[in-house]
Amino acid sequence: MGQSKLRWGILGCAGIAIRSVIPGIQQSQRGVVTAIASRDEAKAKQTAEKLGIPKAYGSYEALLADGDIDAVYIPLPNNMHKEWTIRAAEAGKHVLCEKPFSMDAAEASEMVAACDKHGVKLAEAFMYRHHPRYARIQEIIASGEIGTIRGIHGTFTFNSSANTTNFRNDQAMGGGALYDIGVYPISAARMLLGREPEAATVHAFFSPEHGGVDMMASGLLEFSGGVALTFDCAMWAAGRNTLEVLGTEGRIELPSAFVCSTDAPSVFYVTVKGNRREEQLEPVNQYSLQSDEMAAAVLDGAPARFAPNDAVLNMRVLDACLESARTRSRISIPNG
Repeated sequence: MGQSKLRWGILGCAGIAIRSVIPGIQQSQRGVVTAIASRDEAKAKQTAEKLGIPKAYGSYEALLADGDIDAVYIPLPNNMHKEWTIRAAEAGKHVLCEKPFSMDAAEASEMVAACDKHGVKLAEAFMYRHHPRYARIQEIIASGEIGTIRGIHGTFTFNSSANTTNFRNDQAMGGGALYDIGVYPISAARMLLGREPEAATVHAFFSPEHGGVDMMASGLLEFSGGVALTFDCAMWAAGRNTLEVLGTEGRIELPSAFVCSTDAPSVFYVTVKGNRREEQLEPVNQYSLQSDEMAAAVLDGAPARFAPNDAVLNMRVLDACLESARTRSRISIPNG
């Protein structure tokens, strides 16, 4: 394309976009935020002025029609991801879609097919995967230092129970803890193990005060070889976001596994035969790194580390988790 910068449009003024993704793109090496859209034009203009974004639109359609935009970031409610990913692809825009990717694996497959048909790049916005600490963790696992992996345990919890009007409390919009944050430990286990789970068993607390969505869920994913991910996620519990990888000879502990400071070093711990050491990586903005990887794929044709179909596979697992929680049964996960 002969460009040094990927020109982004933002579909919506969601909190995650304003707090993290837009600043991350603006601080990246190869991204620039060109425009933002909202169905409330005044809100779009106010957000654009606050964040130094040149253009503001009062509709998503208008932003997609802008020829100065190469890629869009979609932080809309979950039930809108499929429609606007497909519409963006039809407009020739590359897409970074917020997690959870869609409402189910069938929708995810349609999104991938549409982007493939129109020749645009598509990625799910799991920002944590782009942090270099995960490459280091994979390196430690591959070295055999902690032995054979026997299990993984992940947590991601926070307390937003007072905000009962949030879309996360609406089942029709894809609300609930599994959709919102359970997807993180699920994707992390799949990435670190390099294979797909075979079955899911999940127990959840469905809150009548919050639209009947799962405000807390605890799960078990079965992988081949007797390996399992155990996890919990919550929108009505004290805050945690941790990951532990347990091996036959040692373990890796991440005290801040999915969200971390951009100003302080990232720290995790490796314990082998009773000896515990600290691994420290320099501060980075994982949202900026996510943006730069998208820019490399679009502008340079670099291969994506995470193929779009990964999002389909992650949604397949989430589908099984939700079915298990609702039926209180063990659900097999098809991997064909």
